[in-house]
Amino acid sequence: MSAMAPQDATMYWLSKRTRNDLFLLYCFHDEGRSTEELRASVAERSARIDDLRVCLRELPADIDYPSWMPCEFAAEQFVEHRLVEPNWVNLLDALGEVLGTGVDAAVRPWRVHVFRGIVDAPGPGEGPALVAVLQMSHALADGRRAATIARSLFIESNARNGDVLSPSYRRAGLVTPSGRGAGGTGVVDGPADAWVSGVGRSRIAGGGPRALSTLLARGREVGWAVAAGGLSIGSAVAARGQMIAGRRILTGTLVDSALGLLCIPVRLASTAVRGYRAFQAQQQLAHLTDTGQVPPPGVGFLPSQVNRTVAEGVSLHQVRMLVCAAEHLRAPGDTVTVVVLTAVSLALARYLTNRGEAVERLGAQVPMALPELSAGSESDPRNNYRSVGVDLFADEPDLRLRADKIAAALADRRLRARHPLLSAQDRVTATVPAPLLRRDVDRYPLDTVPDSIAGHTIVSSVDRGPADLTFGGGRVRFTAGFPALGSVMHLTHGVHGLGDTITLSLHADPAVLPDLDTYASLLRSAVDEVIAAL
Repeated sequence: MSAMAPQDATMYWLSKRTRNDLFLLYCFHDEGRSTEELRASVAERSARIDDLRVCLRELPADIDYPSWMPCEFAAEQFVEHRLVEPNWVNLLDALGEVLGTGVDAAVRPWRVHVFRGIVDAPGPGEGPALVAVLQMSHALADGRRAATIARSLFIESNARNGDVLSPSYRRAGLVTPSGRGAGGTGVVDGPADAWVSGVGRSRIAGGGPRALSTLLARGREVGWAVAAGGLSIGSAVAARGQMIAGRRILTGTLVDSALGLLCIPVRLASTAVRGYRAFQAQQQLAHLTDTGQVPPPGVGFLPSQVNRTVAEGVSLHQVRMLVCAAEHLRAPGDTVTVVVLTAVSLALARYLTNRGEAVERLGAQVPMALPELSAGSESDPRNNYRSVGVDLFADEPDLRLRADKIAAALADRRLRARHPLLSAQDRVTATVPAPLLRRDVDRYPLDTVPDSIAGHTIVSSVDRGPADLTFGGGRVRFTAGFPALGSVMHLTHGVHGLGDTITLSLHADPAVLPDLDTYASLLRSAVDEVIAAL
């Protein structure tokens, strides 16, 4: 059992207020396997993946951060949806309904939705398609880690290399080691609101003197050993064993609650010390910024029509997917991310203009992966990214120059986001006692749109690796993903590569964007226009 990092706990607590699950779509050739075979395949494959064999355990009054504990696959984690007519239009409608749901990580943090026999799916290949959607609690993973988990779930049996696959893929121009608009770690799926990424970005859980930290860690291990330690019992006394195990889990909860209570003064002291260091780091960063050694922070944007709030919140979800050949989105000297950001700058400006809004400045919020802290450490956060606001330079008429400016802005935002001094605040959050952070999450006004926002939309890019995945005997055709909506973001974009395809996914609130097909058409035309210009 491992305790959650504060930003992972933040994602869990936010899920009680808003929908922030991850949804990873994979389209396969449908080989006609039965529901029972497909469910058995998910059960068998997930049993080999550590991240899919846990659930969350909370402590009373959130006296300490929740922990992950072992949890086996349950039949309800496989959901088959039968459409009246299995066509693409009906699938999109059903997906909108699925995106309005949420998993409870304290029960099961993931499930798989399956749609079979889709007759007119886009993308490469012919014949009916099998669409699988892996829904996952954001507490369990960010976009990069979720892609790794999905590969483990859908990778061919003879291609497996243990339970954990490499989380990093740099192909198709989505992410490159260097160059314009590129970085060493890439960008990942993230939550829709800037505040979410701000609060949830602390880097390591824990704090305090090393001796006491070690003692508490050992105490936590002892507590779990009491809670989950196994006695070898025969089938004749299974019922008795379950009752004993239940008592041990209760004992473990009490032990961890006591340890969490003892840890609060240590966390408060560490928070004060690190807070002062963060203040010093902030002053240093300001000096480096003033002297031009570090790029300045991004400038905020005024909200637009696609950022207005609605009284009832996000009640409906619509999705669209543009499945493209990867070669079509490549341009010399530019990453796919820069190409798509440039196309979004065109499409969104035209969409708003058609609705009577004067467009002067547009920006996009781009979630950006941070370097992993230590390979295999249980204290590493599962959500390890920072969202940055990137100017889209909608006032630049020359698309070549616009792409250059977007690439330069993205590089500046990446350089600042990865600067060590900026991590000082993360280390403060890492030591905040759980009850205080939970209070802040519960009180934050999620339904309020601030006067200045980091971007008008989300553009989240993840390369999900080679197209060597299978499900139900069918080869994969393409993948897609849908960054979450929120009070600020009523339109989000996913950019997901797999093999020789890249899918541009659109996720919108129809109460704010009632004509998503119009925007999708504008985006498709904008992509062609940008590629021609570059």
